[in-house]
Amino acid sequence: MKTIHEAKELNARGGKVCLAIGVFDGVHLGHQQILRQAISDARQHDAVSVAITFDRHPNAVVAPDKVPPLIYSLSKKLETIGSLGIEYTLLIHFGKKFSEQTGEEFIHHLARDFGKIDSVCVGADFVFGHKRSGHVALLKKLGAELHFQVHGLSAVSLDGEVVNSTRIRELIRAGDIDAASQMLGRPYTISGKIISGDKLGHALGFPTANLDTAGLVFPPNGVYAARTKIKNQSYRVALNIGVRPTVSTGQRELRVEAHLLDFKGDLYGETLQVEIGAKLREERQFGSKEELQIQIRKDVSAVRQGV
Repeated sequence: MKTIHEAKELNARGGKVCLAIGVFDGVHLGHQQILRQAISDARQHDAVSVAITFDRHPNAVVAPDKVPPLIYSLSKKLETIGSLGIEYTLLIHFGKKFSEQTGEEFIHHLARDFGKIDSVCVGADFVFGHKRSGHVALLKKLGAELHFQVHGLSAVSLDGEVVNSTRIRELIRAGDIDAASQMLGRPYTISGKIISGDKLGHALGFPTANLDTAGLVFPPNGVYAARTKIKNQSYRVALNIGVRPTVSTGQRELRVEAHLLDFKGDLYGETLQVEIGAKLREERQFGSKEELQIQIRKDVSAVRQGV
């Protein structure tokens, strides 16, 4: 998959496009239905499949006090969209100017810049444009004028529950990782770039990779058994999510720290994806660093044994 930032980049090819439009946080089962419909349309009509999404949650601009924590980082979202077989993703910068476009203006601009839209796929409840002026009914009206087909796909249900990003966030916060993974259609992972820490883990004999996970939703604080893959090599991980009450001073900042068992090397600057498994214990404060060190040994042993 190739990421583009302007529809005109494809117009030069002179072909047709089949679009899937959405925020796509988590790229869950419902999103996958929309994206696969665009892929199917493109194959059937000799067109190019294109996902259209945004570089941030729209609420970051239109309702800053209501920005939800994200399931996936932007890089993870784009990677997952590409894994489904979409050929291009148009990644739009969602800024103030863009947010002021009406839904009708947005579609007309896409039609102008792409050249020829063959189909548009969205969720049945999808709204877009200034003051939520765009919806499936408007798309169908514009489709009749501009000669493209519209798919407004109903939400997917799983075990009687509607699959959506809000529900998945609730499940993650509650620590129901299995249910969240089922709705995602793949194991739930936390993804983040590895940043420099305070070397405390190294000093305790258990070096950790500190993940930059700003803006993401998290499971409850605690220590988890997890897995990751580096250069096609799998590693068991002891993952700590929390504020490190034993060693923190001053303001306690939430951290996500991964100790990779049997890994040797430098990971700074790399992006790590950690698949979360069983929760080993709650986060708690120890009487000393020595007590903490003893507990970490027990945590690592449990991870090694596959507990």
